[in-house]
Amino acid sequence: MYSQLKKEAYEANMELPKLGLVVFTFGNVSVADHDKKVFAIKPSGVPYEDLKVEDMVIVDFDGHIVEGSLRPSSDTKTHAVLYKEWANIGAIVHTHSTYGTAWAQTNRAIPIYGTTHADHLTTDIPCAPPMADHMIAGNYEHQTGYQIIEHFVSEQLDYEEVQMILVGNHAPFAWGANGKKAVYNAAVLEYTAKLAYLTEQINPQATRMKGSLIKKHYERKHGKDAYYGQ
Repeated sequence: MYSQLKKEAYEANMELPKLGLVVFTFGNVSVADHDKKVFAIKPSGVPYEDLKVEDMVIVDFDGHIVEGSLRPSSDTKTHAVLYKEWANIGAIVHTHSTYGTAWAQTNRAIPIYGTTHADHLTTDIPCAPPMADHMIAGNYEHQTGYQIIEHFVSEQLDYEEVQMILVGNHAPFAWGANGKKAVYNAAVLEYTAKLAYLTEQINPQATRMKGSLIKKHYERKHGKDAYYGQ
């Protein structure tokens, strides 16, 4: 029943080390089936070089294991919350990629400095503030999902338009319609984080790009009259 879901999750997970987005087992991808209200996710602590399709764990949107002999990722409850609350997410990626995590550790959003960023977003890449003490003391991974959602609500962001976030003092999350798109967004986040870091090293007084240029670059790929690509 879940063979295709496991295959897509496996293939997406295997892209992370190829793209330099993970070291050791510091990351995971999940892929969801909203009709069945389940998702496939990487098992906890299994090295990527040992990972197999059949190792993927099937979990429901309440975080309960449906199928699998291994324990799912420790971030499973975060994924479950996001799938349950955001109906149009098909896959989620969590990494501890170098530059994205460094920005998360500074508790700073990644400023929109150039057209590479504006090709994908019209805003800074958001950074959710560190979790409140009562949330940390509770069901931590479950609360991380709500930490992300609450930041989107407070900043009036659309999760279908802004498909990535930094979690303060933690690391990046990204999502998309499917595993391939979610991994792409995770890679874009990391590359943009690196460019922003280098920009500030070259010119600490660098300013955000002007609105007209942001609008042009975003809409040529995403607007009603988009003309970028085939």
